[in-house]
Amino acid sequence: MGLCNTASLVRRTTVTVTTVVAAFALSGCAGLIGRSQAQDIAEINVSSPELRDGKPLPREYSCRGDGVSPPLRWSSQPLPEAKSIAIVVDSRESSEATVNWVLYNIPATTTELGPNAADDPPEGTGQAKVTSGKTGYDPPCKSPGSYRFTVYTLNGKVDVSEGTPLPTILKKIADKTIARGRLTAVDLE
Repeated sequence: MGLCNTASLVRRTTVTVTTVVAAFALSGCAGLIGRSQAQDIAEINVSSPELRDGKPLPREYSCRGDGVSPPLRWSSQPLPEAKSIAIVVDSRESSEATVNWVLYNIPATTTELGPNAADDPPEGTGQAKVTSGKTGYDPPCKSPGSYRFTVYTLNGKVDVSEGTPLPTILKKIADKTIARGRLTAVDLE
């Protein structure tokens, strides 16, 4: 097995373990959503004109306001194997870990989403049914908490049918991840 294949296998295994931990956390089998320790996954810079890393989530993107998904931007070094983008928003409120939004199969050439993209997603994308049972963006509601907006570059599309369980979709995202970046809001305005 070549060095590139070995690195790819290590990367997929690490991301898969992270996703399985997240799935267990969401099902009540663990306390926290896991954090990948992979060192060879490319880094994505994630930003927003409305969110600041380490600052409170603005009211309009929580249940205290309009509850719409915030605008997000991302950039990374071009990866020739990039085929799609996925976004996962998860939160840890008190002792509960939840997934608030999963948008997948975003075209790999896309580098930003405007506000309320959950209600008007890019053509060809899919949205998972999140922890609450809602499909689309389920705005964070509890404070104190932390709210992670993670962007993944994938080496393929997430091939699932309608109604596929959340842990299965998260695992498929993990299996295809080649780059990742995150913006974290802390508490709600």
